[in-house]
Amino acid sequence: MKHVLDEDLIYEILSVVEEIPEGCVATYGQIARLIGREKNSRLVGKVLSMAEYYGQYPCHRVVNHAGRPAPGWREQEELLHEEGVELKRNGCVDLKKYQWDC
Repeated sequence: MKHVLDEDLIYEILSVVEEIPEGCVATYGQIARLIGREKNSRLVGKVLSMAEYYGQYPCHRVVNHAGRPAPGWREQEELLHEEGVELKRNGCVDLKKYQWDC
């Protein structure tokens, strides 16, 4: 049985993340759809949690389906703010305003 998480898949996900423009965000599900694995948004999250082992990628530009930044990653909000992405009062990114239109 083939492993779900191989290096080709990891780099496929990271290459999509690399394309997210500054000042925009994408969701885990959006990235999963872009690589043809629409039901694998959690897999995308798993890969992004290990991205530092594969190089420098703008993983801070990825949020959940509601626009919520990753829990426990305080720097993500700061990095988004530096790129002009503001959070709403509820702590989420306004996806209508900032979601990457790819």
